Amino acid sequence: MSFQFAHRMGAVPESFLDTLFAVSSDPSIISFAGGLPSSELIDVEGIAEATAGVMADDGRSALQYSTCDGYLPLREWIAERYSRRLGIAARPEDVRIVNGSQQCLDLVAKIFCNPGDVIGMERPGYLGAVEAFSIYEPAICGVPLAPEGGPEIGAFTRLLAEKNPVFFYGIPNFQNPSGTSYPEAVRREVGTLCREHGVPFYEDDAFGELAFDGRPRMPVKRWAKEYGIVSGSFSKTVAPGMRIGWLWAPEEIIRAFDIAKQAADLHSNHLSQMIMHRYLTTHDYDAHLATVRRTYAANCRLMSDLLDDLLPDWTHTRPEGGMFMTAELPAGVSSMALFEEGLRERVAVMPGGPFFAGGGGDDCIRLNISTVGGEEIREGMDRLVRAARTLSS
Repeated sequence: MSFQFAHRMGAVPESFLDTLFAVSSDPSIISFAGGLPSSELIDVEGIAEATAGVMADDGRSALQYSTCDGYLPLREWIAERYSRRLGIAARPEDVRIVNGSQQCLDLVAKIFCNPGDVIGMERPGYLGAVEAFSIYEPAICGVPLAPEGGPEIGAFTRLLAEKNPVFFYGIPNFQNPSGTSYPEAVRREVGTLCREHGVPFYEDDAFGELAFDGRPRMPVKRWAKEYGIVSGSFSKTVAPGMRIGWLWAPEEIIRAFDIAKQAADLHSNHLSQMIMHRYLTTHDYDAHLATVRRTYAANCRLMSDLLDDLLPDWTHTRPEGGMFMTAELPAGVSSMALFEEGLRERVAVMPGGPFFAGGGGDDCIRLNISTVGGEEIREGMDRLVRAARTLSS
């Protein structure tokens, strides 16, 4: 059979995500490749209590159609937390609930991008963003990450001045894949430059609550102001299967976003929204976050120490939060070859290529610090060492 698909389908890079999920589902493989939070840290009992409460108190409403903008009490909770935690006023009318923050990538690109328009993003950048944006046929222009974190300012300035991107997408907090963060001076300069050039800064803050020290980092939106778009998610902190994320954006963007979202899905899962709100207001979210942060910090220290001890000719980032780090491989070692040899040793890493729009990245890998811990990290690193030695011999 032969089908005539839209031309845009040819612009989408082949997804590596299906491969990652397949690898992660094999219990014989220790996976450092995926982007899953720890299943052990999901508060199953607390979410079950919240679910029972919603069904007992308001089950018929929870199971009915709802509005496109999202469950108002949850939007109020998110806006209040931004205001209290960061000291930046946020209004619930400027917040929209989405089916995981991945949906924001699709819808923001949909409302801003015509074929051939320029989208700016970090290089390396989140592969899910590359895939989501590509379907709208943009020219994705990468700005290299500086060693200290954040986009290299000279290249960033040239992009804004010469390419006039429809928006710039970045992850200022514990970036995926590198794990690095923008220093505050870089946040200020990036936000100011975007405002001066009239270019929206799309700030993916999926990991902002996962700072190992618990200290909030100021969003770029503080300086980008009306040119700041922020997305967030409960997937990395509560439960990814509930698919609850949000967009916080200026009124004019929200109006366009509502039109696109209404056409896409009418509204996000109303039951999940009500359960999430119930959970957040009846359980100690901050205590839960503290446990998650301690666990991921310990995993990160262990993996960093093992890399230093067992693979001293590799260099790697040293995250202060989040779920990932990257390692640069010695000359002559291919990340795809390491991925394939690792699978033979029953360990998985994420090759660097999919994070580099337009090619490159075969000299680095991404490592996840959240999915497994303790002895599994030790055993997985031993397996990785064997794979690396096989390729170097």
